[in-house]
Amino acid sequence: MDRMMYVAMSGARQVMLKQASNSHNLANLNTNGFKADIDNFKAMPVYGPGMPGRVYGENHRSGIDHSPGQLISTGVPLDVALDGDGFIAVQDTDGSEAYTRNGSLRVTEQGLLVTSSGQPVLGEGGPITLSPYDSILIGRDGTVTIQPLGQDGGELAVLDRIKLVNPERDEIKRNERGLFTTPNEEEPADAEVKLATESLETSNVNSIQALVTMIELSRQYETQVKMMSTAKENDVSAAQLLKIS
Repeated sequence: MDRMMYVAMSGARQVMLKQASNSHNLANLNTNGFKADIDNFKAMPVYGPGMPGRVYGENHRSGIDHSPGQLISTGVPLDVALDGDGFIAVQDTDGSEAYTRNGSLRVTEQGLLVTSSGQPVLGEGGPITLSPYDSILIGRDGTVTIQPLGQDGGELAVLDRIKLVNPERDEIKRNERGLFTTPNEEEPADAEVKLATESLETSNVNSIQALVTMIELSRQYETQVKMMSTAKENDVSAAQLLKIS
């Protein structure tokens, strides 16, 4: 009975882990530029003193779904979206370089250009800082242009250029703050990456598929719990038979 109990117990635990990942995807359904995690169950043999005597299922994080979300026009000058592949370089909380597809930008009271989550957006020389302006324009190549405060309409100033990168997909990982990182300390800027101005990219999470997956995982968990209950009942019945004999 121990083998049946072990398989059911490990199966229930792995279903819970996949359910947590699926719930995380659902929670970010309305997060701009969010990319869903991909999880799969994998059969793993249990090794011990002898030959593998049993197999259990393990939830395996197989990667990130990099398919694009839908582009929505907002008409807001500080809203940008990646038009195709690529990422916006930002500064993480530890000062390192990280990457995001969240193009909902804003300017702090100190004039720092940041994402809606508060990460400073990186330019050619570090975090981008803006002087007071009457209007702002972000070009498709990431160039940040302003009309200085109090200046005539024809006088524009190019302040910086948002760093846009396009690292190899198989090197990209997501950290605990939802930002993307690579093994390299910094990725080179890629001039081929373009922005869709005054637009935002929606999450690529399929809400219907995620809800169906949630129902399927709930049923799988119930099945594993029922197997554990059945194993216990069989064990009790076997013990009673041994007493009678």
